[in-house]
Amino acid sequence: MCDGVNKEGEILICRCEEVTEQMVRQAVHDGALTIDAVKKRTRVGMGFCQGRTCLRLIARIISEETGQRVSDLLPPTFRPPVRPVKISLIAAEGEENEE
Repeated sequence: MCDGVNKEGEILICRCEEVTEQMVRQAVHDGALTIDAVKKRTRVGMGFCQGRTCLRLIARIISEETGQRVSDLLPPTFRPPVRPVKISLIAAEGEENEE
């Protein structure tokens, strides 16, 4: 939803993957103490925007729950494609290499 709240009234941290604040906090309580660990448990930051809109929120939540400074949290790893790529572009590149 556009206002950052889902239909159950929970605050959305990652709109792309529909991950709520409670889901992120639960992941931290379950032992996910880094941004990458939270991503692996919840898929937060793996949607269309690749975390551009939610990573600071995730870092803040981890900081609140663990007492770590936000600046001490390692930046998450980014895996290609960093930006969405149309599959037709990838297919066209593959066809060129076959010739």
